[in-house]
Amino acid sequence: MNPMLDAFWRSVAYCLHPKVIGLSLLPLLLVVGLIAGLGYFYMDPALAAVQGLLESSDLLNQLWAWLESIGAGKLKTVLVPLIVIALATPLIVVASLLFVATLMTPLIVRLVTQRRFPTLERTGGASYLVSVLWGLGASLTALALLVLSLPLWFVPPLVLVLPPLIWGWLTYRVLAFDALADHATTEERHILMRRHRWWLLGMGIFTGYLGAAPSLVWSVGFVAVALAPVLVPLSIWLYTLIFAFSSLWFTHYCLAALQQLRRETAAAALEPVPSPAEQALEVL
Repeated sequence: MNPMLDAFWRSVAYCLHPKVIGLSLLPLLLVVGLIAGLGYFYMDPALAAVQGLLESSDLLNQLWAWLESIGAGKLKTVLVPLIVIALATPLIVVASLLFVATLMTPLIVRLVTQRRFPTLERTGGASYLVSVLWGLGASLTALALLVLSLPLWFVPPLVLVLPPLIWGWLTYRVLAFDALADHATTEERHILMRRHRWWLLGMGIFTGYLGAAPSLVWSVGFVAVALAPVLVPLSIWLYTLIFAFSSLWFTHYCLAALQQLRRETAAAALEPVPSPAEQALEVL
């Protein structure tokens, strides 16, 4: 079986493991707490800022007047919180990924190692601090790319390509690094991430499209604002589960690739080295 598909089905099975389900609750609680705290202090200023921005546009004021004339004036009061939620969604996604990567992934790697790779040597190529800094750097890069690409989102085909591509790149960079951090040396990590770059990026893009699924909970429209206290934790929980599955997928794939790389290295080391006389005959 293809190594990527093999890792995929193993990850689906591991998602049903009670320990994985339990581990997914910790990032959920932390992200919900973080969002609740930021919302308590900054929600009203954010709503006021968006409200003022909408009211400052003559074109939008004409639109509101037309909506009121047809009896849809309440749309304006619903649109403002929806815009704030849409702007906050990328931050929620990044926070969920970082919490999963820093809190869940080390434990997931340990679980997968114990059950599937008990003999795989741990070299400790990257420390916990290095992993955190790597994740923060990749996240800031992804957020910058999202902001720079916003004008292109108004082109219908690109809005379906650019965000998942950016999330896929971020997921691949963060989770592949963390999956190999404890077991691979720096050299081995560079070799694997270079050798399997396109497979890892493809996995990241696939999970990037999966990451768009929690946003569908807001597709209920006007009801979404009234149900925000329920929908926000639900969407965060879905993000957590998706990134937990992604972490399992990258862990299975990367550790299997590392094991194969070490087998190749060991086999190459056992090959007899030609004597000087044999080397001279080969030249002749």
